[in-house]
Amino acid sequence: MNDFWMCFVPLFVAVDAVGVLPIFHSLTRGLEVTHHRRILRQSVATAFIVGLTFLLAGPFILEIVGVQVHDFMVAGGILLLLISLSDLLTGQKRQRMVDPMTIGAVPIGVPLITGPAVLTTSVLLSNEYGIFAAGAALLLNILIAGAVFSLANPISRILGDAGSKTLSKVASLFLASIAVMLIRKGVMGIIRQAMG
Repeated sequence: MNDFWMCFVPLFVAVDAVGVLPIFHSLTRGLEVTHHRRILRQSVATAFIVGLTFLLAGPFILEIVGVQVHDFMVAGGILLLLISLSDLLTGQKRQRMVDPMTIGAVPIGVPLITGPAVLTTSVLLSNEYGIFAAGAALLLNILIAGAVFSLANPISRILGDAGSKTLSKVASLFLASIAVMLIRKGVMGIIRQAMG
């Protein structure tokens, strides 16, 4: 059970449902309730399918190309650090023009819920704590994101733009800390391997 929580917390930070909420709200504002629900189901299903596929296939792909876990930890840590610093410094998550029929899959499911930070974090956690713990934590976090998005209107009214941005900044700071820890562990692992 401890392994599950060790996976849950970094993935909760990486998903950053509250930070993504203003974008979700702006993309779905004014839609009919039935269309809103369809988008919500589409986004959660897409996010989980992509995340689980990468979680299962990612380590196998890394093995084929000869990338070791410590290499991936350093590269993944640097990527997470850049993502978190970008969010911290600009306060903006990337947003694109979207097709209203596929908005749930792209960009909400991927990359807003399951983006590079979530994919990298899930593979690193599966190497450390096992695929079952990482997969269960990934599923729960995506379901939490879906629940948060289903309450987009009342949550947005309560938090306001300032509250959402503040929580997103705090989440990005935690993600930066996790990134530094991954880089440190990866570098130490590479040094240990080199020293035999």
